[in-house]
Amino acid sequence: MFLIIYSMIKNRTYNILVVDDEIDICQILQYNLEKEGYSVAVATSAEEALQNNIPNFNLLLLDVMMDGMSGFELASALKNNEKTSDIPIIFLTAKDSEQDILHGFGLGADDYISKPFRILELLARVKVVLTRSDRKEKPAKDTLQYEGIMLNTSQKKVHVDGVEVPFTRTEFELLALLLSVRGRVLSRQELIDRIWPNDATVMDRTVDVNILRIRKKIEPYSSCIGTKMGYGYYFKD
Repeated sequence: MFLIIYSMIKNRTYNILVVDDEIDICQILQYNLEKEGYSVAVATSAEEALQNNIPNFNLLLLDVMMDGMSGFELASALKNNEKTSDIPIIFLTAKDSEQDILHGFGLGADDYISKPFRILELLARVKVVLTRSDRKEKPAKDTLQYEGIMLNTSQKKVHVDGVEVPFTRTEFELLALLLSVRGRVLSRQELIDRIWPNDATVMDRTVDVNILRIRKKIEPYSSCIGTKMGYGYYFKD
């Protein structure tokens, strides 16, 4: 089963994918993780886990022994995929021989927890791995990022879920401005003054057209750019 867990650590939302086919363990994890403020969803196999958008996860908790694709096989597939290779993995399994543990770490695991586990220890290890990963993933000073959207302000490049998307200069500057003041509503006139300061011919409609283009280019995050009727636009915080 996999559990999608959303939580706030240091004001950041973290998504965790847990893959385990034992109902009892899932229920125990669900209860205790929800006590910590996480939101938990459940499914039943590695194959089902792959139907999700795994690059959106910040951490994977994987059981090893499952029917069909094993946790080791799933981890190997993810580590060999450029889009998912950097996602931290914690193995959660009854396979606790030295050979199994070494194999898990050899696949790139960040930790290996043997069953039966102590829930407080598991929660502590999850926090440690997330914190360590957060330090490694800290964006550079020339980077603006929100979930799968990343702007490199020095190279003027935009990546959406790891894929570079071509942006015009105007589109890039508009998105960068909205991202840099997330949650703040900017009027059309303010956007015109900031993006087109020396062009007296630019009208409100020009802003609307560029926002529409940006929304199409950043799918599936198009809804992140909100409209405040009678005012202007904002990037949802």
